[in-house]
Amino acid sequence: MSVLLDINLFLLVYFILFYSYVFSVMPTPLFSTSCQLLGQFHLNGMHKAGDVVLGGLFQVHFFSVFPDLSFTSEPQQPTCHSFDVLGFRRAQTMAFAIDEINRNSNLLPNVTLGYSLYDNCAKIGIGFRAALSVASGREEQFMLDKTCAGNPPVLGIVGDSSSTRSIAISSVLGLYRVPMVSYFATCSCLSDRQKFPSFFRTIPSDAFQVRAMIQILRRFGWTWAGLLISDDDYGLHAARSFQSDLAQSGGGCLAYLEVLPWGDNPAEVKRIVEVMKKSTARVVIVFAHESFMINLMKEVVRQNVTGLQWMASEAWTAATVLQTPQLMPYLGGTLGIAIRRGHIPGFRDFVLQIHPDPQHNTSYENNLVNQFWEYTFQCKFAPPQAGWVEAGGSLCTGQEDLENVDTELLDISDLRPEYNVYKAVYALAYALDDMLQCEPGRGPFSGRSCGSLQRLEPWQLVYYLEKINFTTSFGDQVSFDENGDALPIYDVMNWLWLPDGRTKVQNVGEVKESAKGEELTLNEDKIFWNFESKQPPRSVCSESCPPGTRIARKKGEPECCFDCIPCSEGKISNTTGSIKCNSCPEDFWSSPQRDHCVPKKTEFLSYNEPLGICLTTASLLGTFICVVVLGIFICHRNTPIVRANNSELSFQLLLSLKLCFLCSLLFIGRPRLWTCQLRHAAFGISFVLCISCILVKTMVVLAVFKASKPGGGAHLKWFGPLQQRGTVLVLTSIQATICTAWLVSSSPAPHKNTQYHNDKIVYECVVGSTVGFGVLLGYIGFLAILSFLLAFLARNLPDTFNEAKLITFSMLIFCAVWVAFVPAYVSSPGKYADVVEVFAILASSFGLLVSLFGPKCYIILMRPERNTKKAIMGRGIES
Repeated sequence: MSVLLDINLFLLVYFILFYSYVFSVMPTPLFSTSCQLLGQFHLNGMHKAGDVVLGGLFQVHFFSVFPDLSFTSEPQQPTCHSFDVLGFRRAQTMAFAIDEINRNSNLLPNVTLGYSLYDNCAKIGIGFRAALSVASGREEQFMLDKTCAGNPPVLGIVGDSSSTRSIAISSVLGLYRVPMVSYFATCSCLSDRQKFPSFFRTIPSDAFQVRAMIQILRRFGWTWAGLLISDDDYGLHAARSFQSDLAQSGGGCLAYLEVLPWGDNPAEVKRIVEVMKKSTARVVIVFAHESFMINLMKEVVRQNVTGLQWMASEAWTAATVLQTPQLMPYLGGTLGIAIRRGHIPGFRDFVLQIHPDPQHNTSYENNLVNQFWEYTFQCKFAPPQAGWVEAGGSLCTGQEDLENVDTELLDISDLRPEYNVYKAVYALAYALDDMLQCEPGRGPFSGRSCGSLQRLEPWQLVYYLEKINFTTSFGDQVSFDENGDALPIYDVMNWLWLPDGRTKVQNVGEVKESAKGEELTLNEDKIFWNFESKQPPRSVCSESCPPGTRIARKKGEPECCFDCIPCSEGKISNTTGSIKCNSCPEDFWSSPQRDHCVPKKTEFLSYNEPLGICLTTASLLGTFICVVVLGIFICHRNTPIVRANNSELSFQLLLSLKLCFLCSLLFIGRPRLWTCQLRHAAFGISFVLCISCILVKTMVVLAVFKASKPGGGAHLKWFGPLQQRGTVLVLTSIQATICTAWLVSSSPAPHKNTQYHNDKIVYECVVGSTVGFGVLLGYIGFLAILSFLLAFLARNLPDTFNEAKLITFSMLIFCAVWVAFVPAYVSSPGKYADVVEVFAILASSFGLLVSLFGPKCYIILMRPERNTKKAIMGRGIES
């Protein structure tokens, strides 16, 4: 913006003073039928007449001495020095392209192209003067007719090479829609069609160059880099694009961003190099022209800053001034973005035909060839400077042979900016050819009119430039998008340091725009890495977080600087550099390394674990004992002790106890729907059957005792075998009804419980209805308490008829077990609840078995003498 303000101020002052001067010296009226060019800028140039003239702006000198502005009759002119052979070669490329077009009968037939080329001397002021000279023409006077017919001085301009100069010049020429096709200005700001409506370029925008560099960074995993830019439009806009695109791509961060100063500023350059030296970034990207790099590299050498991987923008990728033995230990292995290399057949033969004109050595109009001749052969044309001959200098004859001298002009092996110049000239020529081939009445302009050779307008050429599409002899397609930018393609270059000390800049790939975006192609085997490992360096702020960890940003630091935090339990990250940990699915848990999910361990009371084996063994043992006792009772069913204790109820009791032992097996093993539904039903019905037999047994004992008394015989008729069986059946049926209602209303079901352990799945049976489970247990408890109370009341009856003591003791054990069961069951998690219930079943079953049948089996087996009616009756009498 400051540059544009300076230019606008310059133009304002210039035109005010210019027109004041015109009014003061002009002898004729201002408004006449002729126009006269009152003054010219004396600039280095090359010119050739033609039916249509194209302008060109080139940097043929590196430096200039620019005097103060003066508006005398003989204004002072800038002095340019330090001849740039490469800039002269680009100017000659334009001349060659126009000569080649004039010889082409298929392109612009019957039209001769001419050119007016000027040297900008690498200064914006001189470049602006050159642009005004091109736009105003070289004719000192021309006549006007009523139709104002005729062509403009130039129809289009090739140039400028600098983004800053292109911005300034195109801002003014764009007001008149004069097309300007640059071959080297890359600033992305020039893609703004609102500000630069007639600007085109055959070099890709910096926006694409930035994206190309980001592709290279991502290719080698370089997420931590420093950025150096020049203090001009080229560098500042590149930095803006780089920061924006890097943030959007997520491909890395900038460790530092430094602006290289203009001119000689040792203190600032030293500070910048110290920043580079202290930084952990091993990659340094530089968007600057080679003139900025010279001072920077002097300081790099002084401080001996090695171990850096340099990345060059197209502005200095091919800078031979930096490819010296002193700098290659530091710059060797540099990767750079370079303009697309092209081949221009016949160009070398064309430049070999260049010859100076000694007769016009002092003329500004066509003196670039003479200056090149003097620079190349180190001679002077007559009249030379004072003292030149006396000091041993030679005079130029103009007959010197270019083939006998080493000059970059003849090196056509690496034509890059020249190739862009070549394409720019052809773009203007093809646009003009399309315009001249327009058929009247079918044109694109108002009234379907066409442009004609007699009345060409620059804005008409802009229309056709936007639509050109041709292929060069080298095979590259040339067209412009809606912003005036060329199809983006760059070569990727590598600075190779050869064993003999020579340097070579070799092509190792290319990057171009495709339907998939930026497409990078690299031949990594060809890349020379200036490191001991001969491998690409690592340039990261923080190493990527391994699987099992996540990125934790460091407050106040770039996003590329982070800590790696292990994932918490139940979460994993299975990729490198994960920003978050993902939770495992419900049935999975994180591995110890937190890098993958593993199935959760399942926990239930299994037949394979020691606890399950013990309980299964106890259950089968109890069942076996019941079978043994039942066998004993069957074998001794006619003995008094068996008959005296109601053998049928005893057999039913043993059968129910066997079912109680066996139902405990339903609580062992993986819970399934049928086992969950059956386990509590079988448990409830088995125990009710068992307690019902005991209750009836107790009631029979009381009835028999009352029947032994006078008038008590009527009690026995209510407790005959049929009544006993019916009572047991009714009491058991009530429990069966409770179980059926429970199963129908809210059935128990298997459930995966993860509340006890995060890393385990506890398989358990949920009771479904707590009320149903409570009623089932309550009914068993009711019968047990009732049996206990009746047995307790009958405990002191004569021994002859009394089994009440054994029932009382067994019921006491039964109730104690199940009273302890309730709190233990509620407080036990997972499989241990099943263990508690199985233990309660087995303990109460063993208690009943041992208490009720132990003494009887002892008498039957160990004391058979007491298993007689006399002994039983006698004992009863004695008591």
